Amino acid sequence: MTRRARILVINPNSNEAVTEGLRQAVLPLSYAEGPEILCETLTEGPFGVETQEHAESVTIPLRRKVEAANGVDAFVIACYSDPGLHVAREGTTSPVFGIAESGVLTALARADRFGVIAIKSRSIPRHIRYLRQMGLMDRLAGERPLEMSVAETASGDRTLERMIAIGRELKEIDGAGAIVMGCAGMARHRRPLEEELGIPVIDPTQAAVTMALGTLAVR
Repeated sequence: MTRRARILVINPNSNEAVTEGLRQAVLPLSYAEGPEILCETLTEGPFGVETQEHAESVTIPLRRKVEAANGVDAFVIACYSDPGLHVAREGTTSPVFGIAESGVLTALARADRFGVIAIKSRSIPRHIRYLRQMGLMDRLAGERPLEMSVAETASGDRTLERMIAIGRELKEIDGAGAIVMGCAGMARHRRPLEEELGIPVIDPTQAAVTMALGTLAVR
């Protein structure tokens, strides 16, 4: 009997609420005969990846988790900084997808220019450096912060209200034709945010898992 393929989505922070949000976000991508999609928490990680120090601290633990995973056909690193992406790719022959890279590439398939909703102002320089490395700065309409923590985006009562306000600024002031949610913790807000804004809203974890599904389908 053919073994069912497996995709492992790794939450690099230790916030279980974020991991549960990831499970709900990827649920629509699961189907009976398709790959099994598993979501796990990196227990060694900080409660939220919000600084460069946080991002760098999870790099080697992510690599070790990828190396130790048996029977996994594709990996997704579910943090918008894509921490440890390249070193994790060195540790496995299976494809490894970062949600920032996947989210931005998906947005570019939906609009000429995209905007990003960041958790905090201090996250933006890190994201901008990454976009420069990707050569995509001319497609960025803008990036604006919520000024919330990862935990607040995952479970805060007023998170959606704030995301709608920032999304409207990106659309109406910056000219974004699509919005990328710049944190895995925002996953539960994608659909209502898109309904309010009237433009595509990309959940980067869904984007990365979709790319993994496509890769496994044609291997």
